[in-house]
Amino acid sequence: MAVVGLTGGIGSGKSTVARMFGALGVHWVDADDVAREVVEPGTPALERIAEHFGRDILLPDGGLDRGALRRVVFDAPEERAWLEWLLHPVIREELVRQLHPADYALPYVLLVSPLLLETDQHQLVDKVVVVDVPEDVQIERTMARDDNAQDQIQRIIDAQIPRDQRLQRADEVVDNNRPVNEVERRVEQLHRQFMVAFGR
Repeated sequence: MAVVGLTGGIGSGKSTVARMFGALGVHWVDADDVAREVVEPGTPALERIAEHFGRDILLPDGGLDRGALRRVVFDAPEERAWLEWLLHPVIREELVRQLHPADYALPYVLLVSPLLLETDQHQLVDKVVVVDVPEDVQIERTMARDDNAQDQIQRIIDAQIPRDQRLQRADEVVDNNRPVNEVERRVEQLHRQFMVAFGR
């Protein structure tokens, strides 16, 4: 079965576009969801994180304090590297498992990942679709969605692959700065294209 990778910078609207594919019957897996699942209370990965960063990185209920962890790793590249070394293989293994659903009729599935091109996850996909918006739109949408300061969002953007490089590596682009009905039409067009390209 073919895997189409869907990526884009923070605040670009990857999940919105993924849901449009989902409405057409396409099975999709969100790497962000998987990244949360592999550090749920009781998982080996969360225990390793707590050992490394200290128990203060945990919430009272035993879950991971994502905000605290984000602040630590974005200010310390070596700590971010350690976290990626720990989590990327675990996330990849779980992604591969979830990307192969039983009793699924379509010839392709969708892997939604903000770090598709920054990690070895791009090796899992046959095509890359980039959801694209200008950087000022990324900041505006992320500030409206999350309780993050603008400078923190800018640091996240700076840590991701630059927009021009992401677009260079795209097989297809969805301009998500357009009206919703135009974005839906673009998704439907890509779906038809992938059904033909990957049809068995």
